[in-house]
Amino acid sequence: MAFEPPRRLVKALGETAPGGDDWLERLPEAARQAVALRESTVERVQVPGGRSSLVVLVRLPDDTPAVLKLAPPRARPESERAALAHWDGRGAVRLLDAAGPEGVLLLERLHPDVSVRSLPEAKSMLEAAGALRRLWVEPPAGQVFETVAERTGRQSEAMRAGADAEAAPLVDAALAVRAELLVSPPETRLLHGTFRQSKVLAGERSPWLAVGPDPVVGECAFDLARLVRDRVEDLIATSSGAATTRRRVKRLAESLEVDQERLRGWTLFRAVESGVRARRVGRAQDAELLLEFASWL
Repeated sequence: MAFEPPRRLVKALGETAPGGDDWLERLPEAARQAVALRESTVERVQVPGGRSSLVVLVRLPDDTPAVLKLAPPRARPESERAALAHWDGRGAVRLLDAAGPEGVLLLERLHPDVSVRSLPEAKSMLEAAGALRRLWVEPPAGQVFETVAERTGRQSEAMRAGADAEAAPLVDAALAVRAELLVSPPETRLLHGTFRQSKVLAGERSPWLAVGPDPVVGECAFDLARLVRDRVEDLIATSSGAATTRRRVKRLAESLEVDQERLRGWTLFRAVESGVRARRVGRAQDAELLLEFASWL
């Protein structure tokens, strides 16, 4: 079978590494080797798939349905492996082999085409928040994950370098609120890192399970902040978008017992960071939506 990377993956990796590397060129052979190592039968490549990995639906020799996920080093797959091993299926997809080849994860099969985003908006938020809560556990002893301070520090440098005159006031506000939030974080937990509705898939052993973490260690409000702006295009399209956003911050903060102002602050930072990054790689429409959303906060 030909393991051609989906167009979405090719485009996304081109944005994150415009200088290019040879991972995409090596991917078809790496996928063949991963399949052969497990003596698996390939069903199909998941399309459109993710933005940072190739997902191959397979069956193991005993006919167990599974997923092979191949990701480049810049997507930090070994960090994902460590987090999934620590969660051990609690709230997240189960890792079927903790010691696979570097950059190749063998995962339990969920329902890849059914995410919590398919539910009505209010129900999807409720289910997504419930899934996220289960992931917030003490980090494993001796395991080094990137911290919120480290990740947002890298992002802050890129924001300063990439901000144009229009975005500059929002960037200044985002950087100021980050500095305040890092002074005294209320807790330290293992976080999903890139959580949103599309990262929660239907499963057999649990109705909804999280997938695709980019784990980080820090306060829970940072993790929840990305969920606040889910379906941002719908929010922007309504005249009540700003008011709805503020209500969403309040409801999510109360339901998951995080400080409302800290959630608002991290939501602002993450929206501005994403907006500036989108503009930098030429996704002008996404940038406009994200920066308008940030202005409501």
